[in-house]
Amino acid sequence: MTSLYALKPWFTRRLKPFVDAAVARRVSPDVFTVAGVIAAAAGVAVAFGCWPLAALFLVLRLAGANLDGAVARARGVSRPWGFVVNELGDRTADLFAFAGLAVWAARQHGPGLHWLSWLVLQVLVAALAATLPTFASLAAAAAGATRRNGGPLGKTERCLFVVLATAFPVVMPVLLAQLVNGSLITTVLRLRAAHRELKLQRVVLVEHIDAVTQPINTITQPLNLVTQPLTAVAA
Repeated sequence: MTSLYALKPWFTRRLKPFVDAAVARRVSPDVFTVAGVIAAAAGVAVAFGCWPLAALFLVLRLAGANLDGAVARARGVSRPWGFVVNELGDRTADLFAFAGLAVWAARQHGPGLHWLSWLVLQVLVAALAATLPTFASLAAAAAGATRRNGGPLGKTERCLFVVLATAFPVVMPVLLAQLVNGSLITTVLRLRAAHRELKLQRVVLVEHIDAVTQPINTITQPLNLVTQPLTAVAA
């Protein structure tokens, strides 16, 4: 699935000096997870329509989400709970970003906050749709498949759409509609890939079982031929 996620290796290389410094100072990976959540202050910048500051915070959020895993692997302290903390941090950051976008949408119809506007409803629908790709990936991982990221509309693209909607509110309805469509397409693609992987795993497992039981069948088959007449006489 081609998306901005393909740029992750390039982004990771840019962050390597920070990883090296964190390893040298034995900084906990959780520090970067927390920093990524703090960078959810992007939601405040979005709420006030300050898109340059929102863009800066969202880049810091992506950096924090990248650094926590990179530092954990470099220090050899990766642990299952770290995965849980990272996911909670990502979901919290998404929540703040969309909350800020809802406030910004409510401010687009004159003075005050107009919560009962169609634009606010679009933001809420987009926020719900944006959770589906992650739910699909986590459900697939729980079933034993690979935890998939990327797009066509993943975390990086969501951040980009939020910045663009803040910078150009006049096209916010179009951006939100595309965010919903992209999220649904991404969900379907991730589920299809997970289904193929799990189906292949099942086939491989059956083949392994057959390979293990075949020698046993080879041994027991002559015994069955010997015992069959005895069984017939006893009957």
